[in-house]
Amino acid sequence: MARTITISLPVADLQASKAFYSALGFASNPRCSDETAAFMAWSESINVVLLTHAKWRSFTTRAIPPKTSSEVALNVSCDSRAEVDAMNRSARENGGTADINPVQDHGFMYGRDFADPDGHVWGAVWMDESTMPSGQ
Repeated sequence: MARTITISLPVADLQASKAFYSALGFASNPRCSDETAAFMAWSESINVVLLTHAKWRSFTTRAIPPKTSSEVALNVSCDSRAEVDAMNRSARENGGTADINPVQDHGFMYGRDFADPDGHVWGAVWMDESTMPSGQ
């Protein structure tokens, strides 16, 4: 079996979050979704499950962090600098917050961070390893 990663995120408004992630390029899998959860695929090996707060609480008694906190930063690879910019722009246009951190531009690597409507931090990153300076 191929190794995959599935990230579960609590969301305040499931339909708004589903629309947000769809706008970023995630594909919805209705077979694994219902009124409490939406399974969204980034690739064959990376998936996000958006869970209503009630559904999230059925898995853990730990508190849902406020939108202003950062527990983890989730990063996805992009094929170009333009795709990084497009993802950041799409985040802003669909209820998220663009450029929550300074833009990272190191020539061989380019990244921009955004937050989804619930404050979950994402980074869109492009890298050209062939031009990476030695020792990096």
